[in-house]
Amino acid sequence: MSPHAPSKARVPAVEGWFVPDDASAALLGGRCRGCGTYSFPRAPLACPNPACRSGPAEEVRLSRTGRVWSYTDAAYKPPPPYVASDPFEPFAIAAVELEEEKLVVLGQVVPGVSASELYVGCEMELVTATLYEDQTNVYLVWKWKPLDRPTSTPSGGRARR
Repeated sequence: MSPHAPSKARVPAVEGWFVPDDASAALLGGRCRGCGTYSFPRAPLACPNPACRSGPAEEVRLSRTGRVWSYTDAAYKPPPPYVASDPFEPFAIAAVELEEEKLVVLGQVVPGVSASELYVGCEMELVTATLYEDQTNVYLVWKWKPLDRPTSTPSGGRARR
């Protein structure tokens, strides 16, 4: 992009799943009006709680922070439609329990953080990252970023998976 070209629009790669604002990026989920059950993505037709008979959930911004519930690494290039770097670089994946909703959301961890640096209970924050761009748009996804990158786990040993 030339220095005089207008800036590209920053848009979510999956419309309706998150708000891509840099300072206030947030996942868009649902909260049942009847029982308060949260969902991600939002359940458009009915409450996901089988004991509830309420209609569609209201759209809500979900917590931007949470704690690692589980994690792993992706050592092999995932198949399409995944957009992999070329050459492929392994990355960490974390299941993060959201701070307020206690809902677990899976996502890729920011580059430079390996699975060996994560641990169950590690505090994480939602951030946005570029997936790819075309002539008019920059397509964004969410990723998880550790709030604190300790040199060892709370137990003082190596991170366990």
